[in-house]
Amino acid sequence: MIGRVKKWLGIEGVKLELVLPETLEGTDRVLQGRVRLQSLNPQVVRRIRIILIERYSRGRGKEKLVDEYELGQVQLDHRLEVLPGEVRELPFELPFELVRSGIDDFGKRNLLFSGLAKAAKAINAVGSEFRVEAEAEVEGVALNPFDKKAIAIKG
Repeated sequence: MIGRVKKWLGIEGVKLELVLPETLEGTDRVLQGRVRLQSLNPQVVRRIRIILIERYSRGRGKEKLVDEYELGQVQLDHRLEVLPGEVRELPFELPFELVRSGIDDFGKRNLLFSGLAKAAKAINAVGSEFRVEAEAEVEGVALNPFDKKAIAIKG
């Protein structure tokens, strides 16, 4: 009985881990990484969904605004059996497109405008944080394993 509940909740089941580079050039437009799967019990993974998200914040205190943008998504439809003690890795490529703000477009015009754009961003406390989230759909489990990792994107 306890074994069934543990399996249904995903306890001692598939553990998912993202293996990513620490930084990425924004001009690359493709994130390459791996999904590492391991389990204490035999389990079957139906698919894995991977998403790159930008958290864009601006303002300070009560005036602070935060938006999140999905920059890219990929779904790996590999039916994969993960056996106890076995480590499986799936490589993936996640194409993405950066979202540019009006200040970014203004700063790209020339070198002088670039400095003004940086100053405007500093004054308004504008910043972006990027993260990659992955979730695996596992047969017979109510709570799917997931992982999320921060990544730095330059440019």
